[in-house]
Amino acid sequence: MPEHKQHQHQHQHQEQGRRPVPRRGWAAQTGVFLAVAFLAAGLCGALQPTTGIPPEVLQLTQFGPALAVAAAALLWPGRIRDRLAGTLPARSKGSEDHETRLRFGNRAALLLTPALITALCAGGALLTSGSLPVTSPHAFAHPLTLLVTAQLVGACAEEIGWRCYLQPLLRTRFGPVTASVLVGTAWGLWHVPALTQEPAYAAGFLTATIAMSVILGLALERVRSNRLLLAGGFHTLVNLGMLFVTDETSPATAPMVVLGAACLAAALPWIASARRAPTTPDMITAATADGPR
Repeated sequence: MPEHKQHQHQHQHQEQGRRPVPRRGWAAQTGVFLAVAFLAAGLCGALQPTTGIPPEVLQLTQFGPALAVAAAALLWPGRIRDRLAGTLPARSKGSEDHETRLRFGNRAALLLTPALITALCAGGALLTSGSLPVTSPHAFAHPLTLLVTAQLVGACAEEIGWRCYLQPLLRTRFGPVTASVLVGTAWGLWHVPALTQEPAYAAGFLTATIAMSVILGLALERVRSNRLLLAGGFHTLVNLGMLFVTDETSPATAPMVVLGAACLAAALPWIASARRAPTTPDMITAATADGPR
């Protein structure tokens, strides 16, 4: 083969290796993931009493999504790596530095957003009840370090499924907001006990999961490194805010409605920022642009 043709062939091979092929079978992968996530969570919840692990420290149901990712890895081993890596941004020399600064800003804003949600919940509690249900760390039967560590472990066990697998999977077929809403809906429905409460309570909870999913989806849109720690960190900080400020153990409807409203308010700036951002499709989106949406 002539040298120039050999170089051309190698260049084309390299480009093909970097260009994701259109994703097929996403519906089957989504169905299997959700089925295993729900069933595994139920099984882990049934086994919890036999383990002796206090549910106020760590709920084994949170490992349902992680087990679902393991099942998907067994069925589709060739695709799990790209899924867990997230969407692959299309980079150019002119925009790489700008995108790096944008991603860094998104990461910082993501980890600050739980403080905003907690503050809005505190303000809502003062308006609705006239008091702030703040719980002292000394009021719990377990050390604070254990609670924080367990919260992070449980949150990451969930987020490896929701934001590190399902979000990139749905992102191959839908836009970032639509994919995030779908993940947030599945995430909310997965919390079956919350949906057995009063309709207003269930609506507030579902609103919260969808809004938080939109925040996470937009913040991690072009992030490939530390996705699990970022999503798990956000999830943990929100849980801790609910634990120490909003009294998440209470079945009262008003605090959950306030949480849903607070998460929705916190998501609005992210949606507005995403609408103003330049529309530069990532490689996965571009590869599936002609497919159904």
